[in-house]
Amino acid sequence: MTVYETLKICGGLIESLEKAGIRPSDHKYVGLCDEYREARKRGEKVAYIVACLSAQYNVSERSVYEIVKRLGSNCKSVSAVSPE
Repeated sequence: MTVYETLKICGGLIESLEKAGIRPSDHKYVGLCDEYREARKRGEKVAYIVACLSAQYNVSERSVYEIVKRLGSNCKSVSAVSPE
C-alpha cells in the first residue's frame, strides 16, 4: 500500500482529528501521559516524573510538560455538519 492510498483511506479521520485540535503524531505520547498520571496518583513529585519520562521517551523536560498539558486539554468543538 502506498502513502497516497493510506491517506485516501484515512484522510477523513486525520482531518477530523486536526479540526478537533489533535496532532495525529501525538499518538506516540499516550504511554507517556499514562505513566505521568499513574506516577502522580502514587504521589511522586512532578519534577522527578518529568525527568524520568524525559529520559525514557528521549524528549526534553520542557516537551514532557507541553505534551502532558496538550494531551490533557479538551478537544475543540467540531460540528457534525460543516457549513457550506
